[in-house]
Amino acid sequence: MKISYHGHSIVKVETNGTTILFDPFINGNELTDLKVENEKPDVIILTHGHNDHVGDTVEIAKQSDALVIAPFELATYLEWQGLNTHPMHIGGGYDFEFGRVKLTQAFHGSSYSTEDKQIIYTGMPAGVLLTVEGKTIYHAGDTGLFGDMKLIGDRNQIDLAFLPIGDNFTMGPEDAAYAASLLNAKTVVPIHYNTFPPIKQDPEKFVQLLPEGQGRVMHAGDTIE
Repeated sequence: MKISYHGHSIVKVETNGTTILFDPFINGNELTDLKVENEKPDVIILTHGHNDHVGDTVEIAKQSDALVIAPFELATYLEWQGLNTHPMHIGGGYDFEFGRVKLTQAFHGSSYSTEDKQIIYTGMPAGVLLTVEGKTIYHAGDTGLFGDMKLIGDRNQIDLAFLPIGDNFTMGPEDAAYAASLLNAKTVVPIHYNTFPPIKQDPEKFVQLLPEGQGRVMHAGDTIE
């Protein structure tokens, strides 16, 4: 299994011939190394409806015929755009051919802003537990710190956690470090920082807040095997 990070909150998981792409915000993201026309995922998983997470989902899914997994309201909206979707909701899990997906809570908002200045409500935001090849990956999406992260950590042996550290819209580094202690993940990677001025952070300082060996800074294109 190969897991790569591509700036902002984009994570790619390649497992047993299946490519899974989280929150593919590519156009407008100066920190990514990806190009929309090159992406052919089998599955797209969305944590919530904000434009910097839905990103280029519609174009990518149409060119690759990807299955889009998302919270119910967001999945419904994207189905109306002609996409093949699988709706889920917080607390629910589902066994797909490639592995198991379970949505967790996240404390944030979720809406999609259209070009004609309409705001489309897209349900509750979520985090994602992805279990493949006997490993569990936690993508927290956009969230503030919450105490039930300890429940998530107690009930799941998390091998790799992607946590937002940008502050302003999500947890900052100190809260994210505390979240890492609650989750007890083997490896923690910071995401959702430096894309916009309000979320400017030094990821190395975040890693220094964690126990030695737990934190890992990934730059766009970096891979974990």
